[in-house]
Amino acid sequence: MKFINDKIKILVFTILHTGIMQTSAQPAIHNKAETAKAQSGNVVPINLKWSERMLLSEMHRFPESWMLDFSKSPKWTYPSAIVLDGAEQLYAKTGKKEYYDYISSFGDKLVSEDGTILTYELEKYNIDLLNSGNVLLYLYEKEKKEKYLKALQTLRLQITGQPRTNEGSFWHKKIYPYQVWLDGLYMGMPFYAHYTKDFSKGNDAAKAYDDIIFQFDSVQKNLLDKKTGLLYHAWDESKKEAWADKESGLSPNFWGRAMGWYGMAMVDVLDYLPQNHPGRARLISYIKSFSDAIIKVQDKNSGLWYQVLDKPLENGNYEEATASAMFVYTMIKAVNKGYLPQSYKVYAKKGYHGIIKNLITVDENGVVNLNKCCAVAGLGGKPYRDGSYEYYVNEKIRSNDAKGTGPFILASIEFEKKDHQ
Repeated sequence: MKFINDKIKILVFTILHTGIMQTSAQPAIHNKAETAKAQSGNVVPINLKWSERMLLSEMHRFPESWMLDFSKSPKWTYPSAIVLDGAEQLYAKTGKKEYYDYISSFGDKLVSEDGTILTYELEKYNIDLLNSGNVLLYLYEKEKKEKYLKALQTLRLQITGQPRTNEGSFWHKKIYPYQVWLDGLYMGMPFYAHYTKDFSKGNDAAKAYDDIIFQFDSVQKNLLDKKTGLLYHAWDESKKEAWADKESGLSPNFWGRAMGWYGMAMVDVLDYLPQNHPGRARLISYIKSFSDAIIKVQDKNSGLWYQVLDKPLENGNYEEATASAMFVYTMIKAVNKGYLPQSYKVYAKKGYHGIIKNLITVDENGVVNLNKCCAVAGLGGKPYRDGSYEYYVNEKIRSNDAKGTGPFILASIEFEKKDHQ
């Protein structure tokens, strides 16, 4: 009996002693963590400007640049290029090598030594896949690697072969015949203009610039709603798609991000279009009518824009981050470049502060999040996307989508240029 009692005593002592040790150890571990945090500082320093804070947050979330926008494996896709556009400008501004390395790693990973682009298929004629060519134009200019030149020539071949409507607008993809989407103007035209500026001469360059301006002229003619000044998401020249109006061929709604892509396309193409090109003044006039239209649907209180632009009070609609960031970027860049009068800065500023106040959250470690981003929206395909109001407001919403963080970085850079925050 004594032996059993002794065993019980030892067991009780062990349990109690272990419990005390564990309890008393917890604060020590906690203090160590606090000390380490205090010594190292935040992951993202809060004393930086918003442009760098968001870029560093993206680099923290996605340590490899191919991971941007939640890519699970290296894939040639368009959202990364928007964030990397911001990284290029911040590298030029700060000289911080980690920004350049982040851009460079995208080209290293996605382009093989023989110039083959990982996962890219030319024969699909998907205009979305031209956008990341902007990263390669930058890297070729900096590094002069032959593999980048070969890859760029492949992407330029896509433009030559891209199917077109009867009047000459690019189809969005080969699998979407006769369809022109606003998204496509951003995906293809800045790359087309930038490539032309860097590599084309004489008559070839003149033809290319005329073709680029024609793409915008055609959109203004076929996708503009004259009553509101807003532009529909897409137009089917054949009028065969279920989402297309049988008389006009237009999709049924004004999707925020579609117009956001279009606005960014215009201000970015002007960076490469020659000053004396006759289409330049036309494009600037389109930016003004575009801005006038989006100002009318800007929320008067928050300064933000809705997922479906003209139906703010309908059930399920919400203030959407990617479109809001794109509109702010378009307007503030247009003001800075002199395309819009200074008076438009008020609306851009209201939108920018609205994003920071309502859509940005900052974690304890300083990492910045952009919330309420529509993950993706399109038309047609499988399962079929019908372009209805219900379709747009029920698409997935997530935080830190590159289609929002990228434009936010770019908009922030524009505000920081003249410190009009």
